[in-house]
Amino acid sequence: MITRTLVERINYLARKQRYEGLTDEEKAEQQKLRRQYLDGIRQQVVDAMDGAGYTRKHNTDCGCHDCKPHH
Repeated sequence: MITRTLVERINYLARKQRYEGLTDEEKAEQQKLRRQYLDGIRQQVVDAMDGAGYTRKHNTDCGCHDCKPHH
C-alpha cells in the first residue's frame, strides 16, 4: 500500500541524497522504499485491470513475476 508517509520518506531521502549524500543505511532504506512504492503501483494496476474484468492468461514459460516458479 502506498501511504503518504512512504512517499514523504522517499522524497526526503531523494532531497538528502541530492544535497548532502546518504549513508549506506539510508541508501539501503531508499532502495527498499522504492521497491515498496513500485510494488504498490503494480498492485494498483492489477486491481484496476481485475476490476475492469480483464483476465490474465499466463503460463509458467512467460517469465513474468507472477508466473515464475517460486522456489
